Amino acid sequence: MNINQASVAALGGGLVLALTVGAGGASAPAVVRDSAGQASQIEYEITVLEPADGGTGSGASSISDNGWVTGVTDVTSDGVVHATLWRDGEATDLDTLGGPNSAVLWPNKNTGGLVVGVSEIDKIDPRGEQWSCSAFFPSATGHVCRGFVWENDEMRALPTFGGTHGFAAGVNDRGLVVGWAETRQEDPSCSGRGQELQFVAATWDTQNGDQIRMLKPLPGKDSASAATAINDAGQIVGISGSCDQAVGRFTARAAVLWSPGRSRAIDLGDLGAEAWNTPMAINNHGVVVGFANTAGVNDGAFDALPFRWTARSGMDDLDTLGDDPNGQALGINDDGVVVGFSRAVTGQREHRDHAVVWRDGEIVDLNELTDFDGHLASANDIDNAGVITGQAVTSDGRFVAYVATPLAG
Repeated sequence: MNINQASVAALGGGLVLALTVGAGGASAPAVVRDSAGQASQIEYEITVLEPADGGTGSGASSISDNGWVTGVTDVTSDGVVHATLWRDGEATDLDTLGGPNSAVLWPNKNTGGLVVGVSEIDKIDPRGEQWSCSAFFPSATGHVCRGFVWENDEMRALPTFGGTHGFAAGVNDRGLVVGWAETRQEDPSCSGRGQELQFVAATWDTQNGDQIRMLKPLPGKDSASAATAINDAGQIVGISGSCDQAVGRFTARAAVLWSPGRSRAIDLGDLGAEAWNTPMAINNHGVVVGFANTAGVNDGAFDALPFRWTARSGMDDLDTLGDDPNGQALGINDDGVVVGFSRAVTGQREHRDHAVVWRDGEIVDLNELTDFDGHLASANDIDNAGVITGQAVTSDGRFVAYVATPLAG
């Protein structure tokens, strides 16, 4: 199993990067302060979430306030994954829409029984597009990919704007789903990976027959957009740019926010580069976290740092551990606690990721706050009780989903 959501780089898919686990230097644990200003540490108990029946590995991307954890199970040894739901530690294989692969890849924040993600159907794409989903699935199958809603033990496909493919990322407690979908129109700004059709950000209203609505990109030169997360107030974050390769890069020229009652998205700014500017989560106070390329990287190469955005201060980068050159912020709760990973380069084309928590301006390696006999590689989401989920590597080398439960504080 080598699916590391923390390594996912953005849009419309992202990059599934290999996780290389090797020797790594320990970081000094950060501290939090109690109401009297005294330094303290929050320790965590780690629970491993085993794969669904017959699976060889697992990874979790989402935890909602009802305790549901969702992600993927590697169901075969030759690279097929299925969306998976864990309730009270028990795994349920959500199956697919008829094709080989499915997955839940972004934080889902619905507590009413909805799970959203992406799945291949039984149809082969006649255009041969690889589409966004292929970057997340271990094997390229050529199947059409669609966003799905899983409800009452059934998975259903979400409509597109007339094009072939779709992608569902997030859902709120009002049953509004966000993602992106293809139109029938060819987009001349597409390049590489066989992408041909335009795609734009979408919302689906599950309380009104999955009605689809378009969220337009920034006005001007942008032709593509994608929505990645939504809060209960209906604020939606995502990206705007060119079609490019349908996987981040210049499709994520700008990080954007769509607000209820406003017809246009607003640009959230950047860290100095026009590529990979990708929001991953927004809490109910409108605070956004994600990752963005740094200043000086203008050719589209992936070189991202984690960021935090607020309406008052704009976009600011978050610290990484020690001298780590890269990282990503992937989840945030309503208390403003942020989770993600920090990446150390260990060799040519090799890296080691550490699950991290940002709290009160301090970064801490989650591995330093547990006695887990293994390595916590990514912290992908956090609920309002402070419970964290992500992917770990056990002492015997298995990739597994986990839950980190705070013991105090």
